[in-house]
Amino acid sequence: MTSKLNIDKLDLQIMEALMENADISYADLGKKLFVSGGTIHVRIKKLEEIKVVKGRKLIADLKTLGYDVIAFIGVYLEKSSMYDSVAKELKKIPEIVRLNYTTGNYSMFAEIVCKDIQQLRVVLHDKLQNIAGIERTETFISLEENFNRTVKVTE
Repeated sequence: MTSKLNIDKLDLQIMEALMENADISYADLGKKLFVSGGTIHVRIKKLEEIKVVKGRKLIADLKTLGYDVIAFIGVYLEKSSMYDSVAKELKKIPEIVRLNYTTGNYSMFAEIVCKDIQQLRVVLHDKLQNIAGIERTETFISLEENFNRTVKVTE
């Protein structure tokens, strides 16, 4: 797969280093990988152009900012053909941070982040339940996140 994309070992090392620490400068990363900062810059631009890298983002500590409730919602659809229209409506709800189309018991599985249980109730009762195509939902409240990581990229 990586050969089709024209990705080599250096590209993978760059991605791995930046997934560990996106704050590292191109110059420092170049020193670490024994290439110039300019080479790092060119490689990252190439990875963005072929859509292997989709940008970089700041990760805020949501707990510190007062977001105390993380919940997972299993969504049952009336018909699987309603997936696209329901997904479009769910995307409008800012508390939903991740949505997957799934196999198994649920048609869709969403992750929701809220400041408190009251906000979660509003999302569930006032927002989700009013979307055409949702038959019912099942809610799981996270008690603790043990870890959160990305996949290690390899050749």
